[in-house]
Amino acid sequence: MTVEENVPLAPFTTLHIGGPARYLARITTEPELLEAIHFAREKSLPIFTVGGGSNLVVPDAGFPGLILFAAIGSSARLDGSQIKVDAGVAWDDFVRSTCMLGLTGVECLAGIPGLVGGAPIQNIGAYGQEVSTTIAEVRALDLETLAFLTLSKEECGFSYRTSIFNTTHRNRYIVTQVTFRFDRTAQPNLTYADLLKHFANHPTPTPLEIYEAVRAIRDTKGMLIDPANPTPDSRSAGSFFKNPIVPPSTLTQIAQSLSIPETEIPHWPAGPGRIKLPAAWLIERAGFPKGFTLGPVGISTRHTLALINLSGTATCADLLNLHDKIATEVLRRFAIPLEQEPVTLT
Repeated sequence: MTVEENVPLAPFTTLHIGGPARYLARITTEPELLEAIHFAREKSLPIFTVGGGSNLVVPDAGFPGLILFAAIGSSARLDGSQIKVDAGVAWDDFVRSTCMLGLTGVECLAGIPGLVGGAPIQNIGAYGQEVSTTIAEVRALDLETLAFLTLSKEECGFSYRTSIFNTTHRNRYIVTQVTFRFDRTAQPNLTYADLLKHFANHPTPTPLEIYEAVRAIRDTKGMLIDPANPTPDSRSAGSFFKNPIVPPSTLTQIAQSLSIPETEIPHWPAGPGRIKLPAAWLIERAGFPKGFTLGPVGISTRHTLALINLSGTATCADLLNLHDKIATEVLRRFAIPLEQEPVTLT
């Protein structure tokens, strides 16, 4: 294991924003991970794990501790209906290989940047699927005991865009492997409007065909990120706001405030007595359309939820200023708080 000092973190993120890390260690194995943890504890340093950097906001001041740039392992092993995948495997590569096997369950998560190890932390989801539906268990290092353990799906506490890894047990575990379980008899179940439209004349697409379609749709929205060759629209952390989950009475309040019928407000069921509203719809009606700019930052020209580093030289302060203006106006107009989706390095 090699430890570097005063390393700029902006290149490690898809936003290309953020100050330096006091120390940074590149981790590829579990023994290296333990070695890095001991190094940090000997120096009383805080630690933070970065994988693909696609869901991360780094402050301008950087990080005063040790960044673990972790790509632990690089293999996926098929065992019957299960696939054990190392945390360091690129997420989209895993999705494509799964679809090539004819397995359904993650094809709608195509094109999401980052590594497999980050998938359970946020319970990534898109186009009608969530990764938690296929996760069987997660192997992780427990930073309280410095022991590697296996957490069942139930122990991970998955819900909409959350798990124990980013809520009740945040900063306790470092994921090193994820086991996925697939039903070999299952057929793809499309629920997302864009995909239903795409396959209107092809009602039984294969998982690989859905994978390609999702990537194409994400590309039209500027959500296919190439860190090596970023465009202004792709210098983002993906969706910056979660879709709010609210009681049905909120529809009436919004309809009255906009003087429109409730039927014109897009929404989806989200459990008993709850509905999900599209944050993008709220943001646009609060006065922040696609292509909105505020100095060196803005909103993607193709995806309202993506806040972008427009100039390539924006600061975290610039980004958070735009975030605050959007969230404040949505709250003022609709009494709905918007929750940030990417993690802020603290």
